[in-house]
Amino acid sequence: MTYDCSFLTEILDEDQVSFGDSARQNHAEDWGGAKMAVTPDAVCWPESTADVSAVLEAANDREIPVTPYAAGTSLEGNAVPAFKGISLDLMRMDSVIDVRPDDLQIDVEPGVMGSAVNDAVESHGLFFPPLPSSGDISTIGGMIVNDASGMKTVKYGEVADWVLELEVVLADGTVVETGSKAVKTSSGYNLKELIIGSEGTLGIVTRATLELEGLPEQIRGGRAIFPTLDDAAEAIFDAIRSGVDVAKIELIDELAATMANDYLGTGLPDAPMIFVEFHANHGIEEEIAFCRSIFEAHDVEQFETAGEERMDELWQARKDMAYVVREWDPSLQSLHPGDVTVPISKYPELIRLSKELGEEYGLSVSCFGHAGDGNVHYTILVDPEDPEMVEAGEEVYRKVVEQAIDWGGTATGEHGIGLGKRQFLELEHGEAGVELMRRIKSVFDPKDTLNPGKMFPETVEKGGRVQLTQD
Repeated sequence: MTYDCSFLTEILDEDQVSFGDSARQNHAEDWGGAKMAVTPDAVCWPESTADVSAVLEAANDREIPVTPYAAGTSLEGNAVPAFKGISLDLMRMDSVIDVRPDDLQIDVEPGVMGSAVNDAVESHGLFFPPLPSSGDISTIGGMIVNDASGMKTVKYGEVADWVLELEVVLADGTVVETGSKAVKTSSGYNLKELIIGSEGTLGIVTRATLELEGLPEQIRGGRAIFPTLDDAAEAIFDAIRSGVDVAKIELIDELAATMANDYLGTGLPDAPMIFVEFHANHGIEEEIAFCRSIFEAHDVEQFETAGEERMDELWQARKDMAYVVREWDPSLQSLHPGDVTVPISKYPELIRLSKELGEEYGLSVSCFGHAGDGNVHYTILVDPEDPEMVEAGEEVYRKVVEQAIDWGGTATGEHGIGLGKRQFLELEHGEAGVELMRRIKSVFDPKDTLNPGKMFPETVEKGGRVQLTQD
């Protein structure tokens, strides 16, 4: 169905609205790829909370879907306008509103890039700890609504742990504030946490207050090479269980190392390895020695460390893995952005399962990820023109997700549900849990105009109105 969105020109300035093919096509997909692409009927660029409120109110009155969009770096089709309508691009709302170093806080609009937060507070000796590795190319708003996390999660937690207050526009245009600028509160329902991770299905974030941390005085990085992937995975589990104070602990397997060498020319050994980073104000050498002793108990072959000046060189392969996977072999494509997380005791088993299933089905499966919090990104490479290979890849993908959930883990550690993982929502949360989510959605957005088609697989189009089925 096509929606008449001409009313947008009555609400916004001419340069804030486009019905052109180029703009619409640019908002049809995110990094999840063309397989999930849907072209919106219109694109608009609000420049204020008032703009967002006016667009949502008018669209809600007309029962026209609105899908928020920013940098487009999500991987599960989270920003794809599944039922067309309006793509609401928040990239022009990119102001750092206020920095309060004495309170360790910053106020920002949703279109601010993650790296810009650190740029704004670095002179005060502060930083935003949970910034994911995509922070240079993804926005704060996107991080909040996907409940993003990254390499430093093992020490600092995820983005949700650093959000204090949100300004949110609801489906009917109502503007609400959730949370507070105090570091704790027990006042009323925690509406802020409902918005975080909601993928734009409950409201549109237009302002966020984030908590900050003092920059550590000492930063050291390291890279450890192991004889087998099993040795590396067990070393990670042992390090976390033993309480090694790492800011990052990342795994890449031998296939990922080979891919990085081929694409980046990094000259890494074709072997499984762990990347680590330590943050401290004192005593960092003792922590490195503690980590080394644990790695040695798991037959580490090489453990090199470096100061901050060599960190980019040391970490290049791991930081660029998302690009490596996309571009390594044009004849092969990543089937899905596998992103599961399990309790740390199950991490070695999760890695073994991923590789064993790849061997069983004759597929290349690369494993890398934020190992310290039990997260693995597993990439199943298939020839998209080979139906049998694609079917085998789908089976491997499904089995890994289902086993992760069975072990008490999650189908998605940081990429969200979007379009790509709707089929696993009930398996993870149960029928009653998903039904409660549906009820919450219907209270916030009774006409289902905000990012419809996401999370709940039974979203359908009925008589021109997008809504959740009730049967």
